[in-house]
Amino acid sequence: MKVSVILPTYNESGNIIELVQEIITVIPENFNYEILVVDDDSPDQTYQIVKEVFTHNPKVIPIKRTKDRGLGKSIRTGIENATGDQIIVMDADFTHDPIEIPKLLHVGQIYDIVIGSRFSPGGQMQDRMHYIGSWLYNGLTRLVLRTQVQDNLGGFFIIRTSKLKKLPYDLIFFGYGDYFFRLLHYCQTQNFTIVEVPVIYCSRTRGASKSNYLKMLYNYTKAMILLKLRT
Repeated sequence: MKVSVILPTYNESGNIIELVQEIITVIPENFNYEILVVDDDSPDQTYQIVKEVFTHNPKVIPIKRTKDRGLGKSIRTGIENATGDQIIVMDADFTHDPIEIPKLLHVGQIYDIVIGSRFSPGGQMQDRMHYIGSWLYNGLTRLVLRTQVQDNLGGFFIIRTSKLKKLPYDLIFFGYGDYFFRLLHYCQTQNFTIVEVPVIYCSRTRGASKSNYLKMLYNYTKAMILLKLRT
């Protein structure tokens, strides 16, 4: 069994080397792996640093994107270059803790998509205000899209590649974190088996967040309404 870990990056030079090294240490020995670092041509040289440090490890694959930047499209690039039987997507700022990867892999042997959830029993987030805001907005997302998923915006998940290939990439992988509730929506329309497992989201300790919360609130709400109208 092979797993592809996709790390979309922009200005994560302070985190990326340690993160990749930790991911390598936590992947169970019975899994083959590849780690795709998909960088949006970061000014801080994230791509170049990964390429130099892991030049002798062919399982760490840096990819540089110079056009049409964005989180959703970076993840799509990673998916299109992945060769694993399963795909894990996670943030590159240590918000998503690598220690949770074995749990995702274990449960991912049973379900089509497994979500690392802040809001299922036992899940949590160290940034309390962010946790409350996300919890409230997830309530709105569940109401509008009529989803039973608790965490529709986290973006920390594992999915079977064979199932993922059945989905309409053009309708999902664009924008920022809104790609994730579109992904879950189309997974549900295809009757994929979906489960959430509790995880703890950590606080960023290095680098700057790229999130503009007012802009995100507007864009996510617009994307949610458009998705509802389309389907």
